[in-house]
Amino acid sequence: MSHLLSIRALAILVMFAMPSLGFAHAGIQATHSFYQGMLHPFSGIDHILAMVAVGLWAAQLGGRAKWQVPLTFVSVMAIGGFLSISKLGFAFVELGILISICALGYLIATATRLSAALCALLIGVFALFHGYAHGAEIPVNYAGFSSSLGLISATLVLHLFGLLLAKFLAPNSLRWTGAGIFLVGSGLFFAG
Repeated sequence: MSHLLSIRALAILVMFAMPSLGFAHAGIQATHSFYQGMLHPFSGIDHILAMVAVGLWAAQLGGRAKWQVPLTFVSVMAIGGFLSISKLGFAFVELGILISICALGYLIATATRLSAALCALLIGVFALFHGYAHGAEIPVNYAGFSSSLGLISATLVLHLFGLLLAKFLAPNSLRWTGAGIFLVGSGLFFAG
């Protein structure tokens, strides 16, 4: 029964990405409002999988990690967005995003426990890539600020979804969900 729940959870994640199974950062026009910023993360499976995986891993780690991991991600993602808006060069952004999906899936599948400092470092690196990609699509004006708040809000919602989903999954099902995230991330890696 718990394996069936895990498969359903992964199917729900994939359905969130419909109709676009592509990347959320592949040349989409700039977002200009809170609403557009809020919707933007749902435009590609890459952001959905990574953000839900952050919540799943945080829940799996337990304790303070339940709030530290998601808040670290969102904070560093904002820094990555600022770097992008500032036109500071950053290489291999899409590759970094795909690696983050695979790595998070692997960490969940193997129930890997790291020190708080290493978790923060790893999540921070992943967040820089995601923030940089999103920052490239945000205008440098008030609309950009509003859009950024929408993006951050949606990211927190996806983290929360991952945290809540983990409550309904047995430990083995959570690990299977991580394996599914890893496989989908690998598929995106080889498809791109």
